[in-house]
Amino acid sequence: MPTMTAAQRREQARVEYDAFIRGCPTNQLLDRLSDKWVSLVVAALSTGPMRYSDLTRKIAGVSPKMLTQTLRALERDGILDRTVTPSVPVRVDYELTPLGHSLAVLLTAVKNWAETHIDEVHEARERYDTTG
Repeated sequence: MPTMTAAQRREQARVEYDAFIRGCPTNQLLDRLSDKWVSLVVAALSTGPMRYSDLTRKIAGVSPKMLTQTLRALERDGILDRTVTPSVPVRVDYELTPLGHSLAVLLTAVKNWAETHIDEVHEARERYDTTG
């Protein structure tokens, strides 16, 4: 097998989707999915459709700007659908797509893990801080 140049390896990685390569689209997607607001929005919507105002109440601390940016990015990526119902005022609902539901299984598991193990993480941090 001939030796490949760095440029050839990068091009092959793009074709094969290697998330360890910075320019790979999957690397960029992982960057998006690792955002805490994405995890919380997807977990919130895993129980069913919600309006914007429901999401702001459910997700403490999210600013309107950040929630709007997160919802738009997830809609663009095909993770959720936005449905506008003409009324006064206009009703906007957000709902996970089938792709979003498959992601929700993973992100909800991570959220649940964090909730279950936060005490252990705090203990580890304290040990590290007192010995380091």
